[in-house]
Amino acid sequence: MRILWINHRDPRHPQAGGAETYIHEISKRLVKMSHEVTLISEEIDGLPKKEELDGIKILRMGDKATIHIKAPLYVKKYGSKYDLIIDSVAHAVPWYSPLVTKTPVIALVYHIHQDVVDMELTKPLAYVVKQLEKTLKLYKHFITISQSTREELKRIVKHDKIHIVPPGVDLEKYRPGPKSPIPTVLWVGRIKRYKNLEHLLLAFREVKREVRDARLVIIGTGDHEPEVKRFARSLGTDGVEFLGRATEEEKIKWMQSAWLIASTSTKEGWGLTITEAAACGTPAVAYDVPGLRDSVIHGETGLLVRPGDVKALAQAITLLLIDSQVREKLGKNAYRVAQRYSWDASAKTMAQLLREWSSYR
Repeated sequence: MRILWINHRDPRHPQAGGAETYIHEISKRLVKMSHEVTLISEEIDGLPKKEELDGIKILRMGDKATIHIKAPLYVKKYGSKYDLIIDSVAHAVPWYSPLVTKTPVIALVYHIHQDVVDMELTKPLAYVVKQLEKTLKLYKHFITISQSTREELKRIVKHDKIHIVPPGVDLEKYRPGPKSPIPTVLWVGRIKRYKNLEHLLLAFREVKREVRDARLVIIGTGDHEPEVKRFARSLGTDGVEFLGRATEEEKIKWMQSAWLIASTSTKEGWGLTITEAAACGTPAVAYDVPGLRDSVIHGETGLLVRPGDVKALAQAITLLLIDSQVREKLGKNAYRVAQRYSWDASAKTMAQLLREWSSYR
């Protein structure tokens, strides 16, 4: 099959995250299955407009706004060259490929943004983006990555023909390693408002009263980073370390050495970092929200708490730092459950679905 994939960012984008990891890992395996994959993404200073990465042909065009014009124009002109098009809706606004081509198009939806955009955008822009996200109903075929997103998506598209292809983990790289002698709480991700990192900082202040030698390690950057750092300084809590961007090798070492990983997002598509840490034998404490309740099994691989309840968040973190039996039990379970999720299995499922839909031409 000749597959065209459209996404704002490619795997080499400085702000690449879970969606880009998903595309990269699935696509390079599709290439190994003898499929041809072309990815359209934004132009980035210092990167060529055309490049090949692990057999994936990358075409960079436009910025984060103009790509919404250039990508449909490309599809209109060249869409017939492909057997299938995947519109990767990672930023709420669809690409509308079905309106400009007769080639079968699949919408890949990671999570529904409706309430999230209110936290990230001005009110007028948030209203526009939420209305545009509702136009997902124009698509006929959908893939998503979790049951939570599937349920939310059903309310928009008004049908349940939505297939789940969960993210995977490179189980050769992500595996248990030595734990730090210091009680370590890890947070990994882009620093955005909807990630609620301030909640974790407030909770950690309470944790320090019980576990005086605890530390909080934060990996990642984002547009909300300056505000979060100012908030952290205002709290004056010691033991908080902002590491910024980290290599994959560095991230894995921290996931292995951490005593637990925390996530306080308003919602996620899945929570890939949770599963990566689980493969390293590290349990999670997270908010009980869409996506995170898919990647964390409460009481088995981690603990889920009511979103916004900083006191409960602090209590859950403190429990895992103090009670080694509970922590080790959840860590072993997390490792066992993580073994179910491999990129090879996800790529095979994706290939099967794409072959079926490409026949609709």
